[in-house]
Amino acid sequence: MSPAGAELPAPDTVKPAAFCLLGPTASGKSRLALQLAERLPLEIVSVDSGQVYRGMDIGTAKPSAEERRRVPHHLIDLIDPTGSYSAGRFRDDAIAAIEAIRARGRIALLVGGTMLYYRALAHGIAALPAADPALRAEIDEQARREGWPSLHAQLARVDPATARRLAPNDAQRIERALEVYRASGRTISSFHCAPSARLPFALLSFALVPANRARLHARIAARFDRMLAGGLIEEVQELRRQYALHAGLPSVRCVGYRQVWGYLEGAYDRAALRDKALAATRQLAKRQLTWLRSLPEVETLDADAPALEIGLAARLRAAAR
Repeated sequence: MSPAGAELPAPDTVKPAAFCLLGPTASGKSRLALQLAERLPLEIVSVDSGQVYRGMDIGTAKPSAEERRRVPHHLIDLIDPTGSYSAGRFRDDAIAAIEAIRARGRIALLVGGTMLYYRALAHGIAALPAADPALRAEIDEQARREGWPSLHAQLARVDPATARRLAPNDAQRIERALEVYRASGRTISSFHCAPSARLPFALLSFALVPANRARLHARIAARFDRMLAGGLIEEVQELRRQYALHAGLPSVRCVGYRQVWGYLEGAYDRAALRDKALAATRQLAKRQLTWLRSLPEVETLDADAPALEIGLAARLRAAAR
């Protein structure tokens, strides 16, 4: 990762319309964003595929009501957990939110770790084949018989570039990649490499990355324990009462929620729930870091640097002038 890349206008030659603060889960992005908002007239645009769901508050580390009163947040609580939300829709919604924030004379700061959403925004999104319910049902049935690791191995044979980015149990993304390949005869990675619409304004993007991986894992564990103590299991129980949920929904497949779902279904005990959730979250962080390394325009910041908010606030203030 470097300060500027070929895909986007260089921040030292084009005034950015918005700023991005990316990073792996539990790296401290939200805390830093709120600290920056104490120094700058910021509004925060969420780049989080879990925070779009209403009622999924604890497991997505959604900002509290008090934090949202203090600093305006956007692209949170958009749909019910029974719905779906695409990277293409995120791109449209994020552009609209950024333009509205700019019209109010304020600064848009995009914050989150859903790298597919960031890539869709910054680099455009290819016109992928539409979802095919019959084909998805066929893939789901095959996964039921053989398991998702087997389908991941099939994907690796036809689209190794995509398979390398996905965990063997990343059911949602494996299914979509196989669906695209079977529907079109083309790999999903070939669509992502195709020319697509450029962003109509410049971004200046940073990634908050802990220098010490063990420290990040400790943060992940401490945060998940806080979620359990704060009522994550009860939150999922309430969502199951409120909505017609099933294990195949994107909302239920979110890290943390998927493991609680298995616990509530009696698949394992509470200790195994914690172990599985921590392992899945560490895998997520690893995938996020892999994504970040593929984005040359994103500048890396040490998540543990002292007084980080002071230096970054100065950078943003100067760039926004």
